[in-house]
Amino acid sequence: MLPEAFRSGIEEALFGLDYSSSDMTTSPSSLIERPVTWVALAGFMGTGKSRIGWELSRALALHFVDTDKLISRVAGKSVPEIFDEDGEAQFRAYEREVVRRVTRLDYAVVSLGGGTFISPENRKLLLARGPVVVLWASPETVLQRTKRTDRPLLKAPEPLERIRGLMQEREGAYREGTIHVSSDDRPSEDVVAEVVDRLWTWSEDHED
Repeated sequence: MLPEAFRSGIEEALFGLDYSSSDMTTSPSSLIERPVTWVALAGFMGTGKSRIGWELSRALALHFVDTDKLISRVAGKSVPEIFDEDGEAQFRAYEREVVRRVTRLDYAVVSLGGGTFISPENRKLLLARGPVVVLWASPETVLQRTKRTDRPLLKAPEPLERIRGLMQEREGAYREGTIHVSSDDRPSEDVVAEVVDRLWTWSEDHED
């Protein structure tokens, strides 16, 4: 059950990010040549979606939305607290609502939670909206990047084995993404540059 307050909270949080093309024609950002006006970043936790997404949004002069942070802000509690107090099913319900809403945005880079793209319903909506860039990193890199964070799905005696297992389970879904880029042992600016180049190629291949 999704509280109506959550839906209205999402609308309030995203207020001002809805622009039609005509709204943007007087904005300086409308003069910037960019390959896309909407793109999502998917991938396992710790692959750099938030960092790369933010830097990509700056490079393309687009709004940036981090779905986990948006859920946390509107729910009034952290993602681990939602998992602990409300359960994963409730978090996934929040996630579905956020996906439905962010796919209606224009001019946005959207960073998805690690499990968001696993849902067939979410994947269908996201891929229908625009390109989804999947970031990849090795299990060892993921552990190094996440070991000091409070990740609900990594609360296990052997976190590296847990990461390997989850990555294997999710690989098939991630492979359905539009563009695939490794973030292993690379500075974020290099990853962003590759993503932009790949988006240009994708855009040229999908010109009307």
